[in-house]
Formats: sequence, C-alpha cells, structure tokens
Amino acid sequence: MNTLAENLTALPEIHLQAGRHKRARRGHPWVFSNEIEMNAAVKALPPGGLVWLIDASKRPLGVATFNPHPLIAARILSRNPDATIDADFIATRLRTALAVRESLYSVPYYRLVHAEADGLPGLIVDRFGDVCVAQLNTAGMERLSDALTVALQEVLTPKTILFRNDSAVRNLEGLPQEVRLMGKELKGPIEVLESGGVFQADPRTGQKTGWFYDQRDNRAFVAALSRGRRVADFYSYTGGFAVSAALAGAAEVHAFDRSQAALDFATAAAMANGVDAKFSATRGDAFQLLRSVASGGETFDVVVADPPAFVKSKKDLQAGIRGYRKLFRLAAEIVAPGGFLFAASCSHHVDLSSFADAVRRALADAGRNGRILRSAGAAPDHPVHPFLPETGYLKAQMIQLD
Repeated sequence: MNTLAENLTALPEIHLQAGRHKRARRGHPWVFSNEIEMNAAVKALPPGGLVWLIDASKRPLGVATFNPHPLIAARILSRNPDATIDADFIATRLRTALAVRESLYSVPYYRLVHAEADGLPGLIVDRFGDVCVAQLNTAGMERLSDALTVALQEVLTPKTILFRNDSAVRNLEGLPQEVRLMGKELKGPIEVLESGGVFQADPRTGQKTGWFYDQRDNRAFVAALSRGRRVADFYSYTGGFAVSAALAGAAEVHAFDRSQAALDFATAAAMANGVDAKFSATRGDAFQLLRSVASGGETFDVVVADPPAFVKSKKDLQAGIRGYRKLFRLAAEIVAPGGFLFAASCSHHVDLSSFADAVRRALADAGRNGRILRSAGAAPDHPVHPFLPETGYLKAQMIQLD
C-alpha cells in the first residue's frame, strides 16, 4: 500500500537492455517497457514500487517508480541511487516548487506541482489558499500518497487536502477512480484570486482541479485588449476569460457554455466583482451557438474559443484537428473587422505545428486574414521538463483579423 520510506532496505533492480539507456542517461525522466529486460521477476513486481534502474554496463541510473503494465514503465525520481524516497524527500521537492511560485505570484493561488517538471512525476497539486487539490496519476505516486500528505502538511499546513484521483490517465496505470478528502470538509465552491479578481471554483466536482491556472497569462492578455469592446467567451466554463475582460473595462461580455453549473459560477463571479451589469451567460453547444450568432449577423470585437481537449488519444487526432479547424472558422466569422480572435487547444496529442495549421486553415475557410499578435502556452506555474517538450500541452494564438 502507501509507504513513507520504501527504500530503507534494498530495492529491486530493473536492468535496461544494451544500448537502451542513452535517453535516461542524458536526462529524460521516463524509461519505456520496451527498453527494459522484462523477465518474469520484473513483470511480477507490484505496480508503483520503487526500484533501482541499472544500465547494461551495471551502472546505476537512479531511483524510480515502476509499473510493469503501461508503456511508460519507470519514472525517475532521483539520479542519486542512494536517495531515500520518503516524506522528507517530497517536502524538499515541494519547497523548491514553492519558492518558484512565490517568486511568480503574490497570493497563494497557483499550480504548486507540475509533475515531472517539478521532480515529482505523476503528481499535480493546485493550491487555493489553504486548500490543496492533488491528482495522483501514476501507481508510483499513489503508493507515495501518505508521504505526500505528510510533506504537504509540513510545508504548507493546509486546512484541506482534496485528492481528485478521477482522471482517465489513472486507467492506464490500473488505478481506480476516487475522490477523497483529508482535513476540513469543503462546503460548496471556494474562492480563487487572480489578477485582482475573485472567482469561484468547485474542486470536488468541477473539471480537473476546479480551475485552469494554465490560462492565467492568456486571460490577462485578452482582458487588456477588451477595454471598451464587446467580448464573446465560448467554452467559458466558470468565467475566467469573460469576467477578467469585464474587470478590465470591456463594454459588454457574453459567456457561453453547455454547463449551467459552470455558468452559475461565472455569474456569481461577475456579481462578486461588480461587473454583472455588463455580463450575460448563455447555455448551449458552442458550435450551434456560433452558427446562431453568425446567422443573425452579430459580431464581437473579441472572441475567445478555448475548448476542452478535442483529442483524447492518438486515434482521435485527425478528427480532433478537423474539430478545431471548424470551431476556429466559426469563431473567426463573428469577429468584427479589426477585432481579435483568441484560439486555444489543450490537447497534448496536438503538436504546435498541427495547431497552427488548423488556425491558418480556419481563417482561410472563413475568408479572413490578419496577423498573429501572440503565440503562447501555459503560465509559468506549469513549467515544461526540458526533456519532455510534449508536456507543453497548451497552445494559443491571439490574432487580429482584418
């Protein structure tokens, strides 16, 4: 089950095949199952246990968590083969991550841990003041959950730790779906402070951890362009883009989403920030709503198209790219001349080149031209591991259209 210091005694050794150690030796944090000598003893190891990684020349590569079942079999925690992986180890990683975030932000609302990039593979922790919402997405991190709890309490002393262990990626690791809480019960939504605004999130039942910190900088950029303008926010969710634009001085803001619960949170945020007089919320399917707006001849000065991931797996790639192209075409059609389109994709299976091509084709389909003002990814509390560029999952463009 969970462990506080699993390698106080000798760990099992996992040997890599001859010549298959180079990526790991250079700094890549993953070892794939087809790079490992997968004998019967190795296959029988319990998912998520700690192991020593050894190359074919008998040289150590470090300590890793190991799961014999998925393609990503080993995830390196430390290059030091003598490292003890316990609550103190995790607390040290948390303090390092915390120091970075406190350099970036003046209030304790941010992504505290972004998996491999913060040296804790398989772990996501979002901080909402004295509430921490964690996602344990690998068997290795699941086994270390007790140590993580101790470390979080030592470093942050949160009143509540909510484990949102219900992401689909846990299925790949053979893990069950669950949501569990430690500490003070959460009753209803919690506050999120961002860029001078007050928003609402529901960590228990909302998407992911209840709020998308990754779009923080993009929300600020869109808001700055919204002063005095009409804004439409499609896939508004809880109103991050919409309410930020209203706070920045937009003339009117319209939020569109298919979830009434999300729109209720957005409306509450608009009221809490005193901008409800110029805010409206409409429930419906984004594609149908865009067609309806276009057929009525209505245009907006700023249009946000920030959908959920259209590509959940590689087999969905081409269909998902067609979906993005269609969405961005419809969005471009309702942008007023000289106005702005913000287009985004959070599908990590869609690379930057494919995303940019979908945007270009969408503009051509809509008969629009213009200029890209900004290409961006996630906010800096979502760092990218240097050897995992594919984890830079968020892609976005702000385009002014003629």
